[in-house]
Amino acid sequence: MRIGEFDEAALQAMAAQLAPLAREGGVIHLAGDLGAGKTTFARALLRALGVGERVKSPTYSLIESYRVGELEIHHLDLYRLADAGELEWLGLQDLWTPSALLLIEWPERGAAALPAPDLALNLFHTDTRRALEAAAFSERGRTLLSHWALPKSSSGAV
Repeated sequence: MRIGEFDEAALQAMAAQLAPLAREGGVIHLAGDLGAGKTTFARALLRALGVGERVKSPTYSLIESYRVGELEIHHLDLYRLADAGELEWLGLQDLWTPSALLLIEWPERGAAALPAPDLALNLFHTDTRRALEAAAFSERGRTLLSHWALPKSSSGAV
C-alpha cells in the first residue's frame, strides 16, 4: 500500500504515530535507497517510544539496543553486512523474543537469516520528496497497519 509523499517532518510524524502500536513488539523491516529516510524513521520511532538516550545509527556497530520499561528494542542496520551468515555472530536468535521490537534497516542483506517481518516499510525518493509503501505480513502487522493513524502528506495525498 503506497502511503504517499512526505517531507522529513511528516516522515518523523508518521513514525511517532506508529509508536503506541509498536509498544507490543514485532519486526519492522525498513528498506529503501541510501538517504531515503530509514534511519530518520527509526530514530523518530525510538524517540516516540521513549528512548531518552542519544539514538545512534547502528551503521558501524550493526546493532544498537534499548530498553523502555519492559520493551526491549533492537535497531539493526545491515548495510555493511557482506553475507547473511554474519548475522550468526550478532546473536540475533538470542535477542528476538515475541515481545521485543526489531527495527531492521537493509533487511534484504540479511535474507532468510532474519525473522519474518510483521510490517515492511519501503522508503524511496520521488522528484522532490520521500514516499513510503507499507505491507503487512502477519496478524500483528495487519493490526499495526490498520490502526496506524497516518497523517496526510504535505502534498495533500495519503
